[in-house]
Amino acid sequence: MSFPLLEKPLFEVGGHHVTFWGLIAFAGLFAAGIIIARFLQSDLVHRLFSRFKLDTPFIAIVTTILSLAALVFFTVSAVSAAGVPLYWNAPLPAIKLSLFQIFLLIALLVGVFWLSSRTRHFLFNRLLARSGLDRALQHAISQIVGYAVLVIGIIVVLENTGIHIGTLTVFAGAVGVGVGFGLKNVASNFISGLVILAERPIAIGDRIEVAGVTGQVRQIRARSTVIMTNDNIAMIVPNEKFIDSPVTNWTYTDRRVRFRLPVGVAYGSDVEKVREALIAAALEHQATLKDPAPDAFLEKFGDSTIDFQLIVWSDEMSRRPSRFKSDLNYLICKHLGAAGIEIPNPQRDLHIRSGTLKVENVTKSEPTSRSEVKL
Repeated sequence: MSFPLLEKPLFEVGGHHVTFWGLIAFAGLFAAGIIIARFLQSDLVHRLFSRFKLDTPFIAIVTTILSLAALVFFTVSAVSAAGVPLYWNAPLPAIKLSLFQIFLLIALLVGVFWLSSRTRHFLFNRLLARSGLDRALQHAISQIVGYAVLVIGIIVVLENTGIHIGTLTVFAGAVGVGVGFGLKNVASNFISGLVILAERPIAIGDRIEVAGVTGQVRQIRARSTVIMTNDNIAMIVPNEKFIDSPVTNWTYTDRRVRFRLPVGVAYGSDVEKVREALIAAALEHQATLKDPAPDAFLEKFGDSTIDFQLIVWSDEMSRRPSRFKSDLNYLICKHLGAAGIEIPNPQRDLHIRSGTLKVENVTKSEPTSRSEVKL
């Protein structure tokens, strides 16, 4: 059956006539491309990729690239169906690459990123796990090898898709200018990340303090480091902060940490009983190390109290120092109270050389009585 009206050219694009049938085909294929692109971004596809044990960021990158590729593929097919042929093998103007080569380049780059990710996981979780090396060193080696695979893979892919590295000299110069001005922080953080992996001033699992952030290192990435605070808040710290700022690493060489707790007792207290009570309070906590053993020092004689300092070592409470000190303070109150040792309020002695001091005795049941003491 023929429909001359539908087959009649409506307008011309680049020397090619577009009919009503062509517009319908264009709309159908373009709509199909949008539907498929949205489907590739759905939770179902993300769960499907997660079964292959891929990283969540990598899954997001892959699904985004696939959805864009599907949209471009159906758009090109829609334009061709409308009557304006686009040839997959014909080089595009000013690019000298065909659409097929562009899609092949995208697919190979995705494969390179996947290979880099799997290489890091294989080295860290399989090959180096039984090597006997420190886990922080294993992580550094796996990260550096993964970056090397990524760089080499990108060079090989570009060379095999017709993009020669020598032709990118001008582009590299432009990128260098961009790095010097707009991307200097990104470049600085990336280089700082490589320095961190090489020198290993911090490692995954360390408790650190840097740039006002305190917490446990969870992840060391190319540009930034993820630190989890005790409030369960992930802080993203740029890697350059670990190079140009002082870093306190509580667990750099030894996980044992010494805690100091000041304690003041009333004058007249038996100092030996005080020392015994403080040590007993420290030993009652299960996180206190027996070696080095806790100890109590008499620091000074203060204005209102005899000041002691309790020294306690722990290899696990560095992640929760405030909780550990609070628990010890509760135990100190308990043991001092059981020993009959008082923790006094601040006291002052008042000396008046001359004059008259008015003294008032105020009670709830009797009227106020006043008297004067002459000095």
